Amino acid sequence: MLTRRHLLASAVAAPAVLRFGLAQAATTLKISHQFPGGTIDKGDFRDRLCRKFAAEIAKRSGGELNADVYPNSSLIKTNAQFSAMRKGALDISLYPLPYAGGELPETNIGLMPGLVASYDQGLAWKKNPVGKALTDFLADKGIVMLTWVWQAGGVASRSRPLVAPEDAKGMKVRGGSKEMDMVLQAAGAAVLSLPSNEIYAAMQTGACDAGITSSTSLISFRLEEIAKSLTSGAGNSYWFMLEPLLMSKSIFDAMPKKHQDIILAVGAEMEGFGREGAQADDVEVAKVYEKAGAKVSALDAATVGKWRDIARDTAWKNYSGKTATSANLMKLAADVT
Repeated sequence: MLTRRHLLASAVAAPAVLRFGLAQAATTLKISHQFPGGTIDKGDFRDRLCRKFAAEIAKRSGGELNADVYPNSSLIKTNAQFSAMRKGALDISLYPLPYAGGELPETNIGLMPGLVASYDQGLAWKKNPVGKALTDFLADKGIVMLTWVWQAGGVASRSRPLVAPEDAKGMKVRGGSKEMDMVLQAAGAAVLSLPSNEIYAAMQTGACDAGITSSTSLISFRLEEIAKSLTSGAGNSYWFMLEPLLMSKSIFDAMPKKHQDIILAVGAEMEGFGREGAQADDVEVAKVYEKAGAKVSALDAATVGKWRDIARDTAWKNYSGKTATSANLMKLAADVT
């Protein structure tokens, strides 16, 4: 399905096509995300990834493909971006996959506590059966996966550190997915469901005691301004979020194959940049919080194991029991070690 702007672009360019034969209307894609905006060289690496992607597809297509980047959910509200892509109302988004869990619960596999323990393990999904199963599922629901991006996460707390499960008792915590919330509740915490760009306000007002989110978001959303404690996920983490670059399948399918090939190729090439950015921020986040005067704690393998044990008995079982697709995704993901 072509959007109105694609039809308008084609109509405007039609005389050029008739006159010159080889001329083709330029297509301008819209890329939306919730993260702070910057430049192609500075700022949140997720925004930079989108800008690099836009620049490269323009270069390789000789200007036939262009893209505008809309940060800070300035084009479409955070939680509405996934549905907008499925409907063909938004072209591309760098989107935390579990945010789509209310619409498609199977997508919560993208933040299953304790399931992914390293970047190598997460990125190995792409070439294993779980990767094909997940991309096929998304394609069937109107979404094309362009770039696999995983991010480790940590915890910013207004007061005491949240390191081990026993620390969570009595705290109000933002976990990031329904499954993470189940684990926190089993540990004795109350939970809040909100996107990462709303954690600052929730912590500032006292509605939230601690927020679990990616290292990059812990920096970009300036949570160090209101946090007295940080739990870093740099060495070990039970929290890995899949935040891929996604595209509307209806928009993708309407494109010439040469443009599809460019988009897929550039998307795959962005994965190295995504990993480097995520891992750099895993290290940088501790420096940012130490400079702000926060206490920084690290996770060891034994503590991660405690979180995983709770997850296995709660979130993993609950997710696997939702649908046949969920059960299959969980089984295939567990096979990647």
